[in-house]
Amino acid sequence: MLNQHEILQTIRMIDQQHLDVRTITMGISLLSCAHSEVKVACDNVYDKITRDAEKLVATGEAIEREFGIPIVNKRISVTPISLVAAASRTDNYAPFAQAMDRAAKTCGVNFIGGFSALVQKGMTEADRTLIHSIPEALSTTDIVCGSVNVGSTKAGIDMDAVALMGRTIKDLADRTADTRGFGCAKLVVFCNAVEDNPFMAGAFHGVGEGERVINVGVSGPGVVYHALQSVKGQPFDVVAETVKKTAFRITRMGQLVAQEASRRLGVPFGIVDLSLAPTPAVGDSVARILEEMGLETCGIHGTTAALALLNDAVKKGGVMASSHVGGLSGAFIPVSEDEGMIAAASSGVLTLDKLEAMTCVCSVGLDMIAVPGDTSAETISAIIADEAAIGMVNSKTTAVRIIPAPGCKVGDSVEFGGLLGSAPVMPVHPGSSTDFIARGGRIPAPMQSLKN
Repeated sequence: MLNQHEILQTIRMIDQQHLDVRTITMGISLLSCAHSEVKVACDNVYDKITRDAEKLVATGEAIEREFGIPIVNKRISVTPISLVAAASRTDNYAPFAQAMDRAAKTCGVNFIGGFSALVQKGMTEADRTLIHSIPEALSTTDIVCGSVNVGSTKAGIDMDAVALMGRTIKDLADRTADTRGFGCAKLVVFCNAVEDNPFMAGAFHGVGEGERVINVGVSGPGVVYHALQSVKGQPFDVVAETVKKTAFRITRMGQLVAQEASRRLGVPFGIVDLSLAPTPAVGDSVARILEEMGLETCGIHGTTAALALLNDAVKKGGVMASSHVGGLSGAFIPVSEDEGMIAAASSGVLTLDKLEAMTCVCSVGLDMIAVPGDTSAETISAIIADEAAIGMVNSKTTAVRIIPAPGCKVGDSVEFGGLLGSAPVMPVHPGSSTDFIARGGRIPAPMQSLKN
């Protein structure tokens, strides 16, 4: 039972410290929608999404009102479309994205994810078709998100797919040049992608999932920041314990919302993703947590160690608070979506190289980073390859969500608005990676893949 002190503490966290449930995401299997005729398949996709997720938004809003817990987004994830569309006789999967977009708008959700392909060991014709369709699909829709998994610890890295994704991102940026490449903010390139991630832009409904499922993502950087203010100057053991206890309280709220949404919708509860997902709002920043540990600015020496402690403590505290923890779970470091990261990058202290080092110990990877519009496709592919290698060798999920902002140069800022915030354009190394990317083939899986 909750006592009065715990209730008041939770109210303070919500009212003053930006505590929220970042998303309720309904995963929906679309495998039954496959059909040889594209129009029939797209109609099936629209009908199934609107039927299964009809009450998702209304249920989320009712839980918000009754429990007083902010639920920022209601979202849908679907089976990777390369699998659903493979039966259709077409060389363009953009109509599937457009059907997803219409269905998501009918349901009233904020985003829908799953215009995706899993190509860590090779590409089928359907996978190639989907990737070639990404620029049109994400530039002609508003709330559809896509992802491509190009590597895994078990399979290695598909460098042909990595090269193709560099060109795809450049094409998508050019097609959305009027919004400074906003389409690229809806596309993630993964290594070791997970099947139950509720967060966009990388959410998809894995083939190992059931027909429908409810996954919840919680967030509370502001709560952790305030908690650490009470232990200034104390040893890191105390810091870790403080973060663990705070993560427990945050995750319990997410568990409550997940179970309630599951019960009301009649959909099985999947997981709680206990990630610290920041926003551009002051006081809701992962960077400021790291600075509260004693760093003058996020990005200086010591930042990676501080982030490692934070990520580990969040997982340890949260895992005891939920019956099923999954997704990505940890600390996100999206540059454009975190007020402290924006400030550190704008000052030049936080660089792309330092961010790459931080991704070794964070929840995901290089997230919402703007680079000059004239950055080559090969350089983008090389950045993807570096990040995939970190994920592959460390048996963790890594990702790249990068925006080569058309017409922008280092020192400019790209405004996306809302939770996506604004991104300072960061420099990339001027040397060429063209010959490296041109080799193609597959980087073999590391020794730790041999676990059987």
